[in-house]
Amino acid sequence: MCENGAGVEFSEEKAKEILLMNDIVISVKLGDGNADATAYGCDLTYEYVRINGDYRT
Repeated sequence: MCENGAGVEFSEEKAKEILLMNDIVISVKLGDGNADATAYGCDLTYEYVRINGDYRT
């Protein structure tokens, strides 16, 4: 969805399919050495997603 700091074209259908999975891996490559980290999140409430969905472009 983003490359070199800018948005890139992507399939919304494929994105929806991925976001409906139980586990999602997000890779971020900053190009600033070698390191890794793990973060865990949880399902968000409908209201939170609805409000923040208004920012979608």
